[in-house]
Amino acid sequence: MLLSEAKELPAMTELTITKPDDFHLHLRQGDLMKQLVPLTAESFARALVMPNLQPPVVSASDLKSYQKDLAAVGSDLQLLMTFKLMPSTTPQMVAELRQAGAVAGKLYPQGVSVNSEDGVTDVEALYSVFDAMQEQNLVLCIHGEMPGVGEMEAETAFLPTLQALHTNFPRLRIVLEHVSTRAGVEMIKSLSATVGATVTVHHLLLTIDDVRHDHHINPHHYCRPVCKSEVDRKILLETVLSGHPQFFFGSDSAPHLKATKEVSTGEPSRGVFSTPVALPLLAQLFEEYDQLSRLEAFVAQLGADFYQLPKNKDSITLQRSPWTVPQEYFGVVPLWAGKTLEWKI
Repeated sequence: MLLSEAKELPAMTELTITKPDDFHLHLRQGDLMKQLVPLTAESFARALVMPNLQPPVVSASDLKSYQKDLAAVGSDLQLLMTFKLMPSTTPQMVAELRQAGAVAGKLYPQGVSVNSEDGVTDVEALYSVFDAMQEQNLVLCIHGEMPGVGEMEAETAFLPTLQALHTNFPRLRIVLEHVSTRAGVEMIKSLSATVGATVTVHHLLLTIDDVRHDHHINPHHYCRPVCKSEVDRKILLETVLSGHPQFFFGSDSAPHLKATKEVSTGEPSRGVFSTPVALPLLAQLFEEYDQLSRLEAFVAQLGADFYQLPKNKDSITLQRSPWTVPQEYFGVVPLWAGKTLEWKI
């Protein structure tokens, strides 16, 4: 379906779908974690929890410790645990992490994201680790940006590395996280079904003009990968609205306290906080293009299929009930702050 086909139809008043999954989420640590876990559980049944903490989740004992901290908050959110791939990761560690309950390992090239200064500089040096992940049936999640390349070109520059990984490890399930470019979408479509991509709500809604305008940066829209051009956004949206099975929802909701975002000097913290508004925004967007019937697959089916998980048994209902998004949640400014949304959980 083309975006030009958007049309007005009689409005639905209620939508009940399988309770969704978020296959890319930052739940942080400490007091912020205690707020985020129950808030996430209001919208999502399961969450793939990112490991880029300080210190990061690297070993089996790290994973068990973090999972214990998250579970101690108390909620019915099912935690899908990940570990951070390091230059020092070994095949033996992969086996131990799998035994500890890991679902996926996350590859951060050095310096491309929050807490990635200790990230990977030589992907080929980890080929034995990827082989072990393939044998252990673990998913390889990738922040697909090339270090040292401008923010608008970094994802495209990384794509040959993604292609090489798939060629060398054809049975390894690989996810290009938060795909943001036309080139990234085309690459995923050209590869087999063992390669997929998560798509965020902010990359479906925003472009670089919403991030940078007249030399001014909107810190609450600033993230990596940065939102790209209108052409890139439209390709992402058309792909998601078409129900393509290799593209599924992962919010990359990454909360940062307002004080670290609204800075007078230096770069604001990277990340968009979308957890409390993701489903209402997606419902509004899918409805605009008469594709509400495909929302459930995007948020609650395609990702579960890729991760070889059963569908969630619980459901969630969204109602047409206009509300104004709060300016802050526990010191964090959300996406769409102060704006009105038509759908509410």
